[in-house]
Amino acid sequence: MRLAYLCNLYPAVSHSFVKREIEAVERAGHEVHRLSVRRPRSDLKDPSDRLEAERTEVILGQGPAGLLLMSLTHLLSRPARAIAALSAAWRLSGPGLQQKVRHLAYWLEAGWLARRLEQLRVEHLHAHFGTNPAAVAMLARAWGGPPFSFTAHGPDEFDAPVTLALAKKVDAASFVAAISDYGRSQLMRWSAPDHWDKIGVVRCGLDRDFLDAAAAPLPYKSSEFVCIARLSAQKGLPLLIAACEQLRADGERFSLTIIGDGEMRDSLEGEIARRKLGDVITLAGIQTAAEIREHLNRCRAFVLPSFAEGLPVVIMEALALGRPVISTAIAGIPELVDDTCGWLIPAGSEEALVEAMRKALRAPVKDLVAKGAVGRERVLRMHDADRNAALLLRRIAPCPSDIR
Repeated sequence: MRLAYLCNLYPAVSHSFVKREIEAVERAGHEVHRLSVRRPRSDLKDPSDRLEAERTEVILGQGPAGLLLMSLTHLLSRPARAIAALSAAWRLSGPGLQQKVRHLAYWLEAGWLARRLEQLRVEHLHAHFGTNPAAVAMLARAWGGPPFSFTAHGPDEFDAPVTLALAKKVDAASFVAAISDYGRSQLMRWSAPDHWDKIGVVRCGLDRDFLDAAAAPLPYKSSEFVCIARLSAQKGLPLLIAACEQLRADGERFSLTIIGDGEMRDSLEGEIARRKLGDVITLAGIQTAAEIREHLNRCRAFVLPSFAEGLPVVIMEALALGRPVISTAIAGIPELVDDTCGWLIPAGSEEALVEAMRKALRAPVKDLVAKGAVGRERVLRMHDADRNAALLLRRIAPCPSDIR
């Protein structure tokens, strides 16, 4: 098949799972065109991300004139389709002028996209995230583009399902992938029962760099925790900083490395300084995939006290390398983490987070190794990128790409 993938921002450090899925689809013998609504960041550190950026077409990179020209050409050649797409954009938008203007922009983006997909002879479009990528894919279909499917990750889609018109997107899609059973249940919650058979679970996967790597021996004297996260409110990082202050007050000797960047960086730096934890907590910023593996191999346990999630790929990466995980009992996380491979705690509980970190620090190394082994086996079974891409392809293949 000749396929296209659409994301709001691709490539991106936090979207490594999309790259892995695309590569797995290509290994299966299919051609994949990469498309991004917005231009990726210019400071991508990983060489593979920079290569992906060179291979990706950016919709907004065409500029207003380019989008208008392509859409006008399409409108003149297929006026009925253009009007149908405009009507779909109106129905998809919520109340208020801002929503109408936003969806008019989506209509223009979709017009360019539909024409471009026709030029590339793409048979099927798959979008990642049920937010604006799914909206643009749906409108491109209305413009006369190919059938589309999308993967819903959460939590954004499930935080605002009505505003995002999630039910309409499920209705229009050929297939909808959820990354966990929990995610599938939320898609079912916000869609009609007669569409439930098109909703399936296709979990995010890891590539051979993680799946084939033998778990490194856990450093006997390591007292380091690692957290890999976007520095945003969803991840619960202020709670993690507070827990570190309590652990230090209790006399525990440890360190924490937080890898990632985001809008909360300044406030987190201020909180670390206010609590005088500069010698305990390091904000390491964005790291390459190789650097992340090095950090995970050196740590005693991985910790992520999220308030809202889908199912974080970084948890899979930590478990694949044999490191136990401390995380919260929300969304799809309990489908991967339990007390046999880490510690699952109530979201928002500083006391439970402190206790889990204390247990990780005091646990015999053999117990940590045993937990890591269970987690690694689970990831190998559930999160192989090639195996999961095959599930996706089996759902895409029956789509009638010749229907316009």
